[in-house]
Amino acid sequence: MIKRSDKRKPDQLRKINVQRKFMKYAEGSCLIEMGQTKVVCTASLEKNVPLFLRNSGTGWVTAEYGMLPRSTQVRIVRDKVSGRRMEIQRLIGRSLRSVVDLKKLGERTIKIDCDVIQADGGTRTASIIGGFIALVDCLERLRKGGVINEISVTDFLGAVSVGIFSGKHILDLTFQEDSAADVDMNVVMKGTGEFIEIQGTAEQRSFSQDDLGALLNLGKKGIEDIIDIERNLFKGILVL
Repeated sequence: MIKRSDKRKPDQLRKINVQRKFMKYAEGSCLIEMGQTKVVCTASLEKNVPLFLRNSGTGWVTAEYGMLPRSTQVRIVRDKVSGRRMEIQRLIGRSLRSVVDLKKLGERTIKIDCDVIQADGGTRTASIIGGFIALVDCLERLRKGGVINEISVTDFLGAVSVGIFSGKHILDLTFQEDSAADVDMNVVMKGTGEFIEIQGTAEQRSFSQDDLGALLNLGKKGIEDIIDIERNLFKGILVL
């Protein structure tokens, strides 16, 4: 049996804590904690859409992602635009749009900001989960205010990391595990069990089709547990 630094089982998620309505002024917000990884997610309403959607009657959901200077062991340059940052915020935006009926949103943009205040692996997957929670609370606030007629979310959304570490398939990698993993993969999935995105990389060695299947099954199991948490959070708000 593999020994993980936080004493979790190979198929066990880190403890997840969510504080909804964390920011006073945002239409939707939360602080999500997955183990020692902590991300503040906010959802803001903008009464316009990108140029390519103007006069289409269709809305838009997009995301920005960043890490505070001392969210990691060494200081990160503030507002540094990097390829990694662009790739992650595009992933968050694609994931969120996959579970929103943009036509029902009207010509409005919901911008999700994900700010990592402490990083210990899995910041992009935590941002997707937290971004979804902030988005739903934003849409519920708009519905209550009569801005929209209904919450235009079509499904729940979850994301988690999986990998091969010390020869074992493991779920929800910490930074220590991620940095030494043979294989590192991020899985994004809907509540229906359909995959939205799979990002997998052989870091130290290649992996087999059997490994891929095992990792996807492990990711699916973890995401089902995450979506159960979301269902409890939005009981009476989302009926899907």
